[in-house]
Amino acid sequence: MAKNAHYDFFIPDGVIAPEAQARTSHLAIGAHQDDLEFMAFHGISSCYEQQAHWFSGVTCTDGGGSSRKGKYAKTSDEDMKVIRMNEQRKAAEIGQYSFVAQLGYSSTAVKDPEQRKALVDELEVLLLTTQPEIIYTHNPADRHATHIGVFLAVIEAIRRVPPFSRPKKVYGCEVWRDLDWLCDEDKIALDVSGHPELAKQLNACFDSQIAGGKNYGDAVIGRRKANATFHDSHSADTVDQLWFAMDLTELAENEEVSIKDFVNAKLSRFKESVNKHL
Repeated sequence: MAKNAHYDFFIPDGVIAPEAQARTSHLAIGAHQDDLEFMAFHGISSCYEQQAHWFSGVTCTDGGGSSRKGKYAKTSDEDMKVIRMNEQRKAAEIGQYSFVAQLGYSSTAVKDPEQRKALVDELEVLLLTTQPEIIYTHNPADRHATHIGVFLAVIEAIRRVPPFSRPKKVYGCEVWRDLDWLCDEDKIALDVSGHPELAKQLNACFDSQIAGGKNYGDAVIGRRKANATFHDSHSADTVDQLWFAMDLTELAENEEVSIKDFVNAKLSRFKESVNKHL
């Protein structure tokens, strides 16, 4: 399979690729550099400084379409791709990832069903070589079209994998639209309160976005704290940071389940929960 020009496979501790893949227990598949750190910190934190569990990440796009101003205002798309690749590598080192694969697709390719087939093929291979217990990816109610493209590719790739090799859990995480609206029975609250200094260090890796006009780091920490405070109105907080996810395991386990039907069922429950109080 031909690799994209900006493809990069990085193993922070230098073991051979088959070992880095085989030891992976938690795998996150995101659209952009920094999506892994924002939406899948639960997996990073769970595996940090552990020997029995390893976090690995896959970033699907090349970063060339990033917003930029300030010191990055005149940075070309090609230079930005290199900058963002190096930022993702730095995060992988700090977070002690087993590996991070940057696949180098354009956002256009990820959003287009025909062009996306190559991404699905590549993800299928990665899933077969890693066979993680848990996968984190984007959720189908996200409002970023590239995130939706990655979500669709991940589900299709998982469904190609033999059932006995599929992950036990698949979480669709919030990023560009929170998941606070989900009814409690549909919402997974991931405890991301551990290793707060690690979270700050990881967020700070992506200077091209922060200095380029988007302080995602502060926004992510703010959302995590707000989620914890507003999650339950009738009890005192037991953790101070939560990240919400949609449980996508049913979609991974059963190819007959329609994605639209799956999402519409959750929307219907939300609508009913609002209407019953009116």
